[in-house]
Amino acid sequence: MNSRERFLAACQRQRLDRPPLWIMRQAGRYLPEYRALKEQYGFLKIVKTPELAAQVTLQPLQRFPLDAAILFSDILVIPEAMGQPYTFKESGGINMAFRIDTRDRFRDLSLHGLYEKLQYVSGAIRIVKNELAGEKALIGFGGSPWTLATYMVEGGSSRSFTRIKTLLYSDPTLLHRLLDKLTRALCIYFDLQINAGVDAIQIFDSWGGILTPTTYWDVSAQYMAKIVKFVNGRVPVIIFSRGAHHWIEDQRRIGADVLSLDWTYSIAKFYDQLVGTAAVQGNLDPTVLSITPTAVRSESLKILEAMRNRQGHIFNLGHGILPDAKIECVETLVDTVREFK
Repeated sequence: MNSRERFLAACQRQRLDRPPLWIMRQAGRYLPEYRALKEQYGFLKIVKTPELAAQVTLQPLQRFPLDAAILFSDILVIPEAMGQPYTFKESGGINMAFRIDTRDRFRDLSLHGLYEKLQYVSGAIRIVKNELAGEKALIGFGGSPWTLATYMVEGGSSRSFTRIKTLLYSDPTLLHRLLDKLTRALCIYFDLQINAGVDAIQIFDSWGGILTPTTYWDVSAQYMAKIVKFVNGRVPVIIFSRGAHHWIEDQRRIGADVLSLDWTYSIAKFYDQLVGTAAVQGNLDPTVLSITPTAVRSESLKILEAMRNRQGHIFNLGHGILPDAKIECVETLVDTVREFK
């Protein structure tokens, strides 16, 4: 069984001799070869150039024997293709060109030509698939409608999410129209990725956890469920709804093949609460990769032992890898998972 087959088997909750491993945001600033490319070309240039995006996607696999590659891209390519560009602030964080703060702004968002505008993504996928030659899985991704909407309405990164929450409570009709339009855009986008050859799709619902128990399904989970229904089993779908583990019934209703868990909850308890309805991915605290190999091995083994007799576990971090992660710590993580029986 090669790495690709191992990953897909885990998505289908089959028993394996060890869990497959990939790392969220596994290509990034902790790699000197990525920093060199980013210094030369800039982030957005890399994202929009298939050859460069493919090169960055493959960088972690050239260092570590991971079981899957994750496409190098950005969730905000969707609002940009719809007419709302973005940049990165010098001080850190995201800056949208404007906010979706009026009905006119909303009406200006367009799905026209979306498939054509995002061909640079399918180009990168085809290059990577050719390089992987069927030996390792390739994971495509996108943001959830709710998470994309937060950036679009807030006008960039936010700590309080005041504008999007104000819209939620003051004009829910407009918010749902925005979420519906984003859902349709994401269906086009994921169709493009599947047609280009990805083996799975991950939906990053990064801000699902800021919602309340009565609004999580209404404005986040139900729209992800519509995307899962659209994909219709063509590839496995992974949902990562950060901070939302306590809404387990709503997560089950989404219908995803895999649910990803952050590091703040027991992965074994989460798995058991799913009662066999989905595989589970996670959930090492990313900070551990910035400490020592000894700490990495100890914390990784706790998760592996907790999941030892549970079928359908994909080892991953509980969120994206941090810029100050140490190469030797990532090496220890990979070795620990691959050696575990």
